[in-house]
Amino acid sequence: MGKEAKIILKSHIPKDEIEALAKCFLPDILDFFESEEGRKEFEQWKREQTENDI
Repeated sequence: MGKEAKIILKSHIPKDEIEALAKCFLPDILDFFESEEGRKEFEQWKREQTENDI
């Protein structure tokens, strides 16, 4: 994948717990964005962002 993002924690949740949750959610997030529905929703979101920038 790409570069690792620097995470700034503003909560009292330990970093290892946040990373464990991220590892649980990431496969589902990737599956969604690789699906036809996910791609359509992302394209719609990008169009809305472009419209809002005008």
